[in-house]
Amino acid sequence: MADAPDTLAAAPPTPPVPLTALLAHEELGLRQIAGPDAARTGAVVHWVHTSEMADPYPYLLGGELLLTAGVHVPAADADSVADRLDAYAARIVAAGGAALGFGVAPVHDTVPEALVDACERHGLPLLEVPPRTTFSGVARAVWQLMAEARHAELRRVTQAQQGLAAAASRPDPVPALLRQLAARLSGYAALYGADGTPAQSAGTPPEPGAGAALGRLVGVVNPGGGAASDEGRGTGVGGSAARGQAERAPRPAPASATDTAAGTHLAAYALAGAHGLALGVATRQREPGDHTLAGVAAVLLSLLTAPHQGAAESARSAALVRLLLGAAPEDVAPLLGPGRWTVVHARVRGGDHERTPATPASLAAALGSVLADDGRGVDGGGAADPRGVARDESADGGGREAGSSREAGSSKEAGSGKEAESRTTGAGTPRPVRLLLPADREPAPQAGWTLGVSAPAGAEALPAADAQAARALRRAEATRVPFVRHRETGLAGLVAPAEADAHARTLLAPLGDGGPLPETLRTWLSLHGSWDRTAAALSVHRNTVRQRVTRCATLLDVDLDDPDVRMELWFALGRTGGAG
Repeated sequence: MADAPDTLAAAPPTPPVPLTALLAHEELGLRQIAGPDAARTGAVVHWVHTSEMADPYPYLLGGELLLTAGVHVPAADADSVADRLDAYAARIVAAGGAALGFGVAPVHDTVPEALVDACERHGLPLLEVPPRTTFSGVARAVWQLMAEARHAELRRVTQAQQGLAAAASRPDPVPALLRQLAARLSGYAALYGADGTPAQSAGTPPEPGAGAALGRLVGVVNPGGGAASDEGRGTGVGGSAARGQAERAPRPAPASATDTAAGTHLAAYALAGAHGLALGVATRQREPGDHTLAGVAAVLLSLLTAPHQGAAESARSAALVRLLLGAAPEDVAPLLGPGRWTVVHARVRGGDHERTPATPASLAAALGSVLADDGRGVDGGGAADPRGVARDESADGGGREAGSSREAGSSKEAGSGKEAESRTTGAGTPRPVRLLLPADREPAPQAGWTLGVSAPAGAEALPAADAQAARALRRAEATRVPFVRHRETGLAGLVAPAEADAHARTLLAPLGDGGPLPETLRTWLSLHGSWDRTAAALSVHRNTVRQRVTRCATLLDVDLDDPDVRMELWFALGRTGGAG
């Protein structure tokens, strides 16, 4: 009779049953009497098989709990019984058997000592099956445990899918989705860009060796990325021949790949239609259902990073229609998300021809935004306009900012963004990609891109923020740095906006919200402490001005004749909207 194949059959789709769960089943009464401790080794059972053959090897697939009543086992006083049982245990181990169950009675009153010794010697767990337990009862218990494990796995996957879907519907869907996946897997999840490096990640990063292995695994599913390209470059005749063969017969990249490095389980998934993006996952333990969860996350990321995202399409369409019909930006902004916004201008960094071309979709995914303008303008005839907007390259070569002049005051800043967009450069510089990010999202430098970032702004101040981002991008390109954030000039530029706002609210809190006191103090300070001019500006009596200013000094417990105090109050009133 032919031997079994050298490779074990694939495990069944049902979850395996820990051997300890069978031993803990009180109704079965199983007892381990030989072999390594099941709790320590984590031995599992994939199926149950009963055989009375002296050599069961040809009939085993691997992973079985093999049950026998010992019909083939000779009497203890038979010649060479030890050698025969030693060969029996060795063949079970060679076939990949998980454990051996020996039924006591009716053939044998006890488990033969020679079998106990053989199983101990070959590291095969040996279970004693009591007379009251039938082999069919053991098999039924295994199937019940498998069904329970499968139900628990489905419940876990269902709950995790709901969590992933909820994360994908948040204003920052990509980072929220990665955080949710990392938490569900108790591991690390990262979105890899087209250049083969992590653009966003969540969870505890793996060790450097495992992290490098994960990057190479991403290159397997994304051969156009940086990691795969570097790996494919060779030297000498062999490298050239390999490259030539690959060019002649290109093979499609797999949709997913797995590996293990430094005790860490790794997996990579290509994102469909996402221009070279991939999902990378690293976990210390691999649980049933992990592959399903990562696959769901990959599908959601594919939808979120595709050129046409569907999650917020209706809200964006509604916002566009309302703007076209004359609604104010501050009335439309709530459709896109609450709070303040940061404007980002980005342009592909030139001179880096070795990398996979960056795309606006990959940039938006990396920054966690679905509100992006890919930079394709239109002229009066409706054709795409590839020309840039960065500078007005006039004949004098001054490189003036488009849409503004050096003589213009700060009050024209809000309009400069729209004017800049309408202008083009004769040099043919590409239009920048423009994105809106929630103010609590911190943008970071991105491989292959030069970024200019505005200060956070409300919906009514977005045109000014757009101009800030345009200026920041020009500074970044002029100084050849990948990332520049707009900073206010003067004293305000020395303090972070959030800290300045918090200080202003605390300092002016005694004056209350609204009311005449803050406005009177602002006007009085702006007119350099003139009682008469302040009274005329507010249309009140000068004594009323004196009373209010004195009241402010009392509530704030400050000396308004001190120039340092006046400067600090003026700064604070400017942060709260009280200063013009």
